[in-house]
Amino acid sequence: MITRKKLRHRKSFAAWSVLCHVLFSLLQKKLLSSDVYSQYESIRQGKQEIPKYFNFASDVLDKWSEIEKAGKRPSNPAFWWINGKGEEVKWSFEELGFLSRKVANVLTKECGLKKGDRLILILPRIPEWWLVKVACMRAGIVIIPGTSQLSAKDILYRLQASKATCIITTDKLAPAVDSVVSQCQFLKTKLMVSKGSREGWLNFTEHGDKADLFPDHSCIKTRIQDPMIIFFTSGTTGSPKMTQHSQGSLGFRPLLSERYWLDLTPSGMIWNTADTGWILTSIASFFDPWVFGSCIFIHNLPQTDSAVILNTLCRFPVDALVGAPTLFRMLVQNDLSKYKFMNLKCCMSGGEPLNPEVMEKWKSQTGLDIHEVYGQTEVGIICSVFKGMKIKPGSMGKAAPLYDVQIIDKNANILPPGQQGEIAVRSKPIRPLGFFSEYLDNPKKTAESERGDFYVTGDKATMDEEGYFQFIGRDDDIIISSGYRIGPFEVESALIEHPAVVETAVVSSPDPLRGEVVKAFVVLSPTFLSTDPTSLIRDLQDHVKKTTAPYKYPRKVEFVKELPKTVTGKIKRNELRDKEWGRL
Repeated sequence: MITRKKLRHRKSFAAWSVLCHVLFSLLQKKLLSSDVYSQYESIRQGKQEIPKYFNFASDVLDKWSEIEKAGKRPSNPAFWWINGKGEEVKWSFEELGFLSRKVANVLTKECGLKKGDRLILILPRIPEWWLVKVACMRAGIVIIPGTSQLSAKDILYRLQASKATCIITTDKLAPAVDSVVSQCQFLKTKLMVSKGSREGWLNFTEHGDKADLFPDHSCIKTRIQDPMIIFFTSGTTGSPKMTQHSQGSLGFRPLLSERYWLDLTPSGMIWNTADTGWILTSIASFFDPWVFGSCIFIHNLPQTDSAVILNTLCRFPVDALVGAPTLFRMLVQNDLSKYKFMNLKCCMSGGEPLNPEVMEKWKSQTGLDIHEVYGQTEVGIICSVFKGMKIKPGSMGKAAPLYDVQIIDKNANILPPGQQGEIAVRSKPIRPLGFFSEYLDNPKKTAESERGDFYVTGDKATMDEEGYFQFIGRDDDIIISSGYRIGPFEVESALIEHPAVVETAVVSSPDPLRGEVVKAFVVLSPTFLSTDPTSLIRDLQDHVKKTTAPYKYPRKVEFVKELPKTVTGKIKRNELRDKEWGRL
């Protein structure tokens, strides 16, 4: 289904990039009246209502394919993937459409999936991830992305909670799925992206080739409020919540929001290094760039290697780079004067606050600013530093278009500039299009996410007189390490299974590279008090890695006689966290 060509050395990259920009300048007037983005100008101006029906595949991607075939789009790929081993995949919008229709046929004709069925997609940064997502949209199948680091226990929970009827993953994770499949009564089909075979699994590539036998797939008609994608997001208590987004909340919103954080064009190329399980990848490596007809560049990156990333920026015409603060912390540890980026113009960081000193070091060595972006799984991009906006070190910018973002108190009163409170987005009387639909099967949590007329983020900040937001900290116990959101309850649940652990509390702890890491305070069982501490810490860490996703393991462990508690017996995590961060 997918041919990965050997990557040739391209001496003409720079000339090709310049040509694209010149071509775009010449065609700009035509594109402004005919491109997909401009078709919705009347809706943005309030002259036309938001449509009742919308499907990103047919209403955006297929429209760009038509523009492309008419010769009104620069000769820029829609998708460009490399693996660092000399292989590449390049698709135009027309090729993306052709291949995704084949996959849609696999899912509907071969696997029997229908509109509204749920499909769990756990793949690394490989082209099939993008094909399956587009195919699901064509067929009206609800997508549930997951990181490749999920354990068997994580997969079991997601399969049971979502009632997914299909899962697509690699041969690496297939054994984990098989170990729990007997407990998943709704799962009917397992597809494996691999060259080999496995009993009970369909081979994605082989069945994709069979799709040639079927006629062209017709994109299903979907309402703008129909469910499209579900993200599992961690909370401070309980298991991860199912956060559901509609066809419009992620796919239609960027059509209305202007170029509020990416400022891309059909000749642009963006590289986002986030994991495929994150909402940031869906936003920055799928919906938003393709709304503007831009090229999405992907490096497989099995491991985050600063030298590989820097060399890639020197070899390929990437003009926009998006990454977690950890990425930039790693990059500035290199001698950046040795690298000459081919086309890089804009850098964006999101997922957690970025240290001002990292921004200054990057700027001094590359001449480029890092624009901060702040958002959440539930509502997407909330604040950002737009192109041309004054950058204030430590600030995550201003409110994104379509959102009324305020700082409120516990009674939902709007606080004046400079006063600390909770970041909130107005949700009444009209719920913004970019909002999640609900926490599936959890009406209580859905209701608790609102206070007065606002959706509350759980994050504390201040806003100055100019409308810039300054992040202070999370109002809950969520730990964000290298961009991964980690709920302490999940780590505590894993630790408590170990025979050495009587009681435990997990909080964030400062780290110069990752921003913050997981730290576990552990009360030991008397039978383990004489055990070598170093060996026991390693054993506990390995236990967590095996029990849940590896990235959640506690990088720091401290043994204590008891945990601080309230009079009602609740653990005072805030006290432990404040101690870690030097606030006590």
